[in-house]
Amino acid sequence: MTAFVLVSGPFTGGWLWEEIVAPLRAAGSEAYPVTLSGMGAATPTAREMGAGTPTVTGVPNPSGAGDRQDDGAGSVVDLETHIDDLVRLIDAIDTPRVVLVGHGYGLHPVLGAADRRPERVARIVSLDTSLPEDGEAAVRSVPDPEVRARVADVAAGSGGRDGGERVGGGGADGGRVPPPGPGEWARWGSTEGVPAEALERLERLATPQPAATLTQPLRLTGAGATLPTTGILCTAGGSGIDVVRMLVESGPPRFRALADDRMRYFDLGTGHWPMLSAPEELAELLRRAAAGEGDRVTVPEAAEERPARLLPFLLDTPEVPRERHGRVDLHLPDADGPRPAVVFVHGGPVSPDQRPTPRDTPFLRGYGRYAASLGVVGATPDHRLYGLADFPLAAEDLAEAVDIVRADPRVDGERIALWFFSAGGLLAADWLAVPPPWLRCVAMTYPALAPLPGWGTVESRFRPVDAVGAADGPPIVLTRAGREHPTFAATVEQFRAAAARKGADVEVVDVPHGRHGFELVDPTEESRAAVRRAMRSVLGRLRS
Repeated sequence: MTAFVLVSGPFTGGWLWEEIVAPLRAAGSEAYPVTLSGMGAATPTAREMGAGTPTVTGVPNPSGAGDRQDDGAGSVVDLETHIDDLVRLIDAIDTPRVVLVGHGYGLHPVLGAADRRPERVARIVSLDTSLPEDGEAAVRSVPDPEVRARVADVAAGSGGRDGGERVGGGGADGGRVPPPGPGEWARWGSTEGVPAEALERLERLATPQPAATLTQPLRLTGAGATLPTTGILCTAGGSGIDVVRMLVESGPPRFRALADDRMRYFDLGTGHWPMLSAPEELAELLRRAAAGEGDRVTVPEAAEERPARLLPFLLDTPEVPRERHGRVDLHLPDADGPRPAVVFVHGGPVSPDQRPTPRDTPFLRGYGRYAASLGVVGATPDHRLYGLADFPLAAEDLAEAVDIVRADPRVDGERIALWFFSAGGLLAADWLAVPPPWLRCVAMTYPALAPLPGWGTVESRFRPVDAVGAADGPPIVLTRAGREHPTFAATVEQFRAAAARKGADVEVVDVPHGRHGFELVDPTEESRAAVRRAMRSVLGRLRS
């Protein structure tokens, strides 16, 4: 007998799972759709969930939702409250071990409860949601930046425990975040496949979300860190097993955890609300997940031996003087007088604890030295792109680094090029939208030029595909990897199409057999020739 505990995302309750419960029970499973505190009517007991289903008696109301939401007595409603809800429900279920299913925000209390009762959890199912880490608040994964800002404003005025909401207390909307209005649900995840009547019901039954449930950090001891976990990835929103594979192969080292033996994956061809758009298919995948089925993603053998970021640069570059100025290193040429400068902008996200930091890796040191060996200053800044919501921080760091570079007396501040790599390419949008006169060239190598599928937390300002050609901008040198990840390649083609429509000057350097990060993972003569050509093109524009 499998017992599923179903926890939905913000603004919703157990009613969201109505079409999932019946097929799960028909297959002989127990199903507990949960309504958390402050989210509407209380979660029923197992006996109340329907005749003919194996039940338990005396399951305490795990949320007290009606009381907590409506009595105005100052009860605290935050993430810890919701974790407590689930722990009490797990304790009251007779089935020895349960499968916890978390959708959107619901994954936060699911992981918190699993951390407290790991011996009672058979498997965690993450439904179209990234796995949060210890210390991460759910607000970081809210797709819409305006909503994130509003959540922060609401939480700041509410004053509960550790930022918890006091129901009926101060702050906008009494410390609650209003649900999306009609036509706005797609901002929280693709609504593809959701029938009109189901979408209308979603809008009608949605409930304001206690703000502190989204802002209180998730605290994990690690007790549930080894529990089997299945990701069900809804491909209409752009996620999928191929995206996971890309992150494992080319992303920061922390994504290697996605290839752990405990992890399994399914693709589901629908939008972010599969309990409404594909309930039968979702119920079947939940049963298969509980049985341990699903695809695995593995780390390439070469990556197991040595992380790509620590591989040697593909060109032999001479030692040059290097100076550190705050977040930026300057690689200095053997030349008199002010020289043009190239600022190399790394991708990410990277872990704040990563060592060496990007500017100390062979990759950026190699590019900085190569530029200096050709007579220009090579600048290699670190920036704080630690998560997808951190692009504004990274943009601030880059602007500060550019100011430092231009202010150095050995730099010709009127001749600057910016060279972006990988996801750092999104940072080019600001410079393309309003290009300063001293920006003589923008270079991009295997870049992301629009947020990738599932990157809803990236602010809309970081879209080079929209910014290109918006003003009389500098020439662009774009290096493409022939064996690029499809999601990156799609944004590059969108960018090229937009550039062509707007008459932007784009030179393309192709590496037909190169992969993402070809300077490290494909140190071939083809790759070396591409780096040399791109550098020649950038320097030619700097000096013209």
